[in-house]
Amino acid sequence: MRSDNVVQVKSYAFAVRIVKVYQFLSNDRKEFVLSKQLLRSGTSIGANIEEAIGGQSGKDFYAKLTIAYKEARETHYWIRILRDTAYLSKEQSESLLDDITELLKIIGSIQKTIRNS
Repeated sequence: MRSDNVVQVKSYAFAVRIVKVYQFLSNDRKEFVLSKQLLRSGTSIGANIEEAIGGQSGKDFYAKLTIAYKEARETHYWIRILRDTAYLSKEQSESLLDDITELLKIIGSIQKTIRNS
């Protein structure tokens, strides 16, 4: 992983956080369904970023980036659900929502740059 690729670094760090949140939700809160959805979408963001970086073409890069954006939107949704059903505290969810919002902005900015070039 290149340390100067901001979206790659941040999506990886976010995925690590999501795994830890999943462990907390399943072990401490005994929540298994919503947390699994969060785990899948939250770790998929970075996986799709990695696939985009290794893409065969510009179109391939953009397609994988678009999937990463969609997964980030879904992750945003699951975090809000977990907050509003009290599985996550307001403080826990706010920190996660700040991180996912930042990722959405970064990915959206990359998409916009590609569309405009």
